[in-house]
Amino acid sequence: MKPGLKVGDRSSHAMTVEEAHVVPRLFAEQNGGAGAFPDMPPVFATANMVALMEWACVEQLKPFYEDGEDSVGIHVDVDHSAPTLPGQTVTVDSEVESMDGRFVWFRVRAHDGVDVIGQGRHRRAVIERAKFAERLAGKAALVAARG
Repeated sequence: MKPGLKVGDRSSHAMTVEEAHVVPRLFAEQNGGAGAFPDMPPVFATANMVALMEWACVEQLKPFYEDGEDSVGIHVDVDHSAPTLPGQTVTVDSEVESMDGRFVWFRVRAHDGVDVIGQGRHRRAVIERAKFAERLAGKAALVAARG
């Protein structure tokens, strides 16, 4: 990782919630278009909120990647405390909480212009894409061998 990122650095990342991001649409592709939770309220899904939090942290880290680096999420501890409707914009504020080598902890807070909808912590590991691809190839070989 390139130098420059430090504890206390902050960033924001925003996204407008669309119909595709609501609870009834989760796993729609795997369930014949119906989604896994068709009777749930059409509000921003927790899974998508967590994904947006991860995306915000990735965007904050990206300028510090060396060539061939990326990052993967390795820990999430957040709450989802208020609903968000399609059409609302969710902004995730991220702050570097601590750094230990290639591991970075973030504080994350999501709000929709009306409520804080979620907050907590997220940890990412900076990886070398080539080494990670080798690990994946090894795992794929094990899975294939088991049939």
